[in-house]
Amino acid sequence: MPQEWLWGLAGGAMIGIAAALFLLVNGRVMGASGILGGLADGTTRGEAAREGMAFLVGVFGVPALIVLARGGESTHAGGHLALYIVAGLLVGLGTRLANGCTSGHGVCGISRLSVRGIVATVVYILAGAFAVLLLRQLTEAI
Repeated sequence: MPQEWLWGLAGGAMIGIAAALFLLVNGRVMGASGILGGLADGTTRGEAAREGMAFLVGVFGVPALIVLARGGESTHAGGHLALYIVAGLLVGLGTRLANGCTSGHGVCGISRLSVRGIVATVVYILAGAFAVLLLRQLTEAI
């Protein structure tokens, strides 16, 4: 029986623990888009900027270390670089429009029983499902 689900379980547990610790230690919701956005536009300064940079190093560094430790990783991603760039830009636009991302609304918002977080999560999951269905019909990119 394949054991890939264990990686998803471990990753989900790590995100949940990190979100809880971030809230307990900093008193702020762990929204990755808010952290990245604040660093990118310069509105986050001082200690919060250092915390944000440490957070981003962990978000990108830990998976990279795991891939290196395992000797590389194969994915099902194709070679559609332009599609990935457009998708990433649309996700960034969506997080700005929704005032948050999956970690802010989905993980932290739902766990705090935030109506705004629950509604935002339902909307972006439905929008993502619709986009996949639409793209599968229009192209064979996915």
